[in-house]
Amino acid sequence: MQVTLENSAIIALILLTGLSAGLCFTWSNSITPGIARLDDAGFLTSFQQMNRAILNPIFFIVFFGPFFLGLINLYLFRNTSSTLIWLLLLAIGVYFLGVVLVTIFGNVPLNDLLDGTDLTKSSTEDLKSLRELFEVKWNRLHLARTLTSFISFLLLILSLMQSLKSNI
Repeated sequence: MQVTLENSAIIALILLTGLSAGLCFTWSNSITPGIARLDDAGFLTSFQQMNRAILNPIFFIVFFGPFFLGLINLYLFRNTSSTLIWLLLLAIGVYFLGVVLVTIFGNVPLNDLLDGTDLTKSSTEDLKSLRELFEVKWNRLHLARTLTSFISFLLLILSLMQSLKSNI
């Protein structure tokens, strides 16, 4: 494989998307099932602190990077086969709809609701109600992110294979 701007860009896109898919998988596979075992106060406090901690520059690069790098890849590969363009479009679209938009319009409002609650001043009944409002909906939305980030990652691997096939 020849080192070109296009090859470097698609590999970077695959890596960022893979990191995002891995992050989603880790949350789905271990973090949320683990904290689900906690009582209401422990669950909500843990989730509140994790949501605050994840908002950092590295997360934002991994989270938004695939979309913007995907657009750059579309530009770089604009003169290649239509199969490659369609694979890239599909991968970027799936990621944008299933990860970015679901997060912005689904998970973030729930995170904001949780973050705006002073858990130390909440009654046991309030904590139970908040958890019931938050947990199932957040996990359902997160499952969508996990699946779509994985699908996008897989489509990008197929894109790389198509790109390499075109260069032979």
